[in-house]
Amino acid sequence: MKSKPLILALLFLLFLSACTTNDPHQRAKTGAAIGAVVGAVAGHQMNDKSGKFVGAAVGALAGAAIGNYMDDQQREFEESLAAEQERHDVEIERLKDDTLKLSVNNEVSFAFDSADISPAFKPTLGKLARLLNKYNKTVVHIIGHTDNRGSNEYNETLSSRRADHVAFYLEDRDVPGARIRTEGRGESEPRATNATEAGRQLNRRVEVYVKPIVEGDEETAYESPRY
Repeated sequence: MKSKPLILALLFLLFLSACTTNDPHQRAKTGAAIGAVVGAVAGHQMNDKSGKFVGAAVGALAGAAIGNYMDDQQREFEESLAAEQERHDVEIERLKDDTLKLSVNNEVSFAFDSADISPAFKPTLGKLARLLNKYNKTVVHIIGHTDNRGSNEYNETLSSRRADHVAFYLEDRDVPGARIRTEGRGESEPRATNATEAGRQLNRRVEVYVKPIVEGDEETAYESPRY
């Protein structure tokens, strides 16, 4: 009986891998789905009577361990990225559900109208990758944003490409793709007015949300962050 969920999961993964689509972000979406399925199969056992998964996922956090784990991770983020914070290139924020939010200024991370990561930003991403690998009981959401110059469609595509390029860079430094989700929200969530250059600069950004995997509620870590 315990082999059935594994077989079903593997068939599901093969189906996802074989699908072709016009969605340019299918790779990231498939990786997230694979992560959710593999986590469930690897971390749970099948209840023969109910046919449902039971038990905690491998690496999930519970109780006071959640806050302590995210406390340690936040402290190391702040220490490692102290220079970036001092330059106002990166902001680190702790949200009410223990998620860590890193806001990255696009002016230092990407050239104008480009999804290519700036060489000057790569050392920062290297630090981030190292810490994400160290604190691996999390799911990483990378969200791209733009100002309102250009069409909605163009801005959404550009923000998605930038988020994807950050994800690819992290994966190249051994952060598992199954832990990463990407999304482009274009100009839909401005931080400031688009009527001034200072406001537009704040709106051009990439946000990285690091969500803890909580025992008994593992799927929430994979849900798109909305705050």
